[in-house]
Amino acid sequence: MKHPNQATLALHAGGDLGFFAGWRTARHVARCETCRDEIAAFEGVREMLPELSEIPEIQWNRLAAEMKANIRLGLAAGECVRTSERAPRAARLFTGARAAVALASIVVMVATGILLQNTTPARADQRTVVQSTADGIQVGTGDQAFRLMNTGVNANDVTLSVGAQGSMGARYVDPKTGYVTINNVYAE
Repeated sequence: MKHPNQATLALHAGGDLGFFAGWRTARHVARCETCRDEIAAFEGVREMLPELSEIPEIQWNRLAAEMKANIRLGLAAGECVRTSERAPRAARLFTGARAAVALASIVVMVATGILLQNTTPARADQRTVVQSTADGIQVGTGDQAFRLMNTGVNANDVTLSVGAQGSMGARYVDPKTGYVTINNVYAE
C-alpha cells in the first residue's frame, strides 16, 4: 500500500486539499492506522499555533511593523541612489502593430529590390553588340550606340583587335600629330 507524503497529510489535516486529492487521501486514511496517527499529530500542532502568538516575550505585531518600515526605507534609499538609466521595458519589442509595420517594411524592401534589379527587361533584339564600322569601332544595344571614330585615318592603317570576352580595340597613328591612339570598347 502506497502512503501519501507528509505534505499531503498536513494539507489534509488543515482541510486545504482539493476535492479529488482530499477524497483519495480520506479513503486511504480510513484504512491506514499510521496515516491517521500522522494526521492527528498535525491537527495537534494546528491547535498549538494560536497559543504561540500570545507569547509575551515576542511582540509579533511590533516586529512586523518594523520589518515593513525597513522595507519601505530600503526602497526609498534605492530610489535616491538609482542612476538615471531607464527601467527595463515590460513589453516585448515586436508586438501587435509594431510587428505588422516591421513585416510590411520588409515586404516593401524586397519588392523594391526585385523591381530595381531588372529595370529594363532584356528583349531578344536588345543584345549588346561590339563591332567595327568603316570609320571606327562601336558598342551598341538596340538602336543606341557608342562609337569611337578614327577620323582622318585610312582604314587600312587601323589595327583592330577582338577579345573573347566581348571587347574590341582599334590602334592607329594619327598622321597629323604623330600620336598613337588606342581605343577600346567592352560589352557587359
